[in-house]
Amino acid sequence: MRSRWIAGFAAAVGLLGAEYDWKLPKGFPRPPVPATNPMSTAQVELGRRLFYDKRLSVNGKESCATCHRQELAFTDGRARAQGTTGELHPRSSMSLVNVAYVDRLTWANPSLSALEEQAVLPMFGTVPIELGLKGREEQFLEALNRDPAYHGQVLTLETVTKALAAFERSIVSMRSPYDRYRWGDEPSAISDAAKRGELLFFSSERAGCFQCHSGWNFSSGKGFFVTGATSYAAPNRGLYEITKRDEDIGKFRAPSLRNIAVTAPYMHDGSYATLEDVLDHYAKGGKFESVNKSRELRPFRMTGTDRADLVEFLKSLTDEKLLHDPRWSDPWK
Repeated sequence: MRSRWIAGFAAAVGLLGAEYDWKLPKGFPRPPVPATNPMSTAQVELGRRLFYDKRLSVNGKESCATCHRQELAFTDGRARAQGTTGELHPRSSMSLVNVAYVDRLTWANPSLSALEEQAVLPMFGTVPIELGLKGREEQFLEALNRDPAYHGQVLTLETVTKALAAFERSIVSMRSPYDRYRWGDEPSAISDAAKRGELLFFSSERAGCFQCHSGWNFSSGKGFFVTGATSYAAPNRGLYEITKRDEDIGKFRAPSLRNIAVTAPYMHDGSYATLEDVLDHYAKGGKFESVNKSRELRPFRMTGTDRADLVEFLKSLTDEKLLHDPRWSDPWK
């Protein structure tokens, strides 16, 4: 059934047999893709339509894109995400950019690694309520299947979640000024201030930011850290909410810093409004003490010029084309 559905959709949009083109700059790795959900242009296009479809919410007013806005690097600009029923979530919406390269999804769930599995949570989860479709699975699928926009094919929960995962997997960002400077042989792509900020970022003796935000994606990979941002009371206790181990209280994943200039407010709970605030926090070695505080977090000397240079470096990680690329825009407009 699924293969016939994909074939019908692909033929309808003229994409049958098209090999998916990631459009990656030279030298950047292709994202890993599960064998059970191969990438195709048709699959990604279906996922894009579903991602922006407001029928994925119980009130028909929100979609995945409500909490993941393209112009904000697929975040929502809120300190705490808000569900379709108005319920505030304990944490902010994470960026979906380069999520295909992440093997630990969300802020603090070490067992959640598949986008196909994660796609179910906002639709049907109840703690907290996000899209609020729990108990309305049949009505939701019937509404989609009646729409000619989906070419009269049979949509199931499996095809919906796999298409959403494929679309999210396609959102890649590697065209920032820093990329062009560091890997694209464009020495003037970033400012002198940003170049000084880069040295501070990668300095073990000074800022040491790279210890938690490493590699070409400036993320933590499998690491979880206590950054001293809050007192880590329930329900924001990080990994502890899953493991129930005291040594995990306050541990959160360090997200990618790509496009960080457009994803304010910062930290898991949006407790800092500006990049300057975040840098001051780390320069002081954190705001709250904890027995679990990561050893990478230590005070360091930072002048006003240092702060400005670090901010310029972080701004150079913004991929402006990503924020407006029609490949990831709303197809319903």
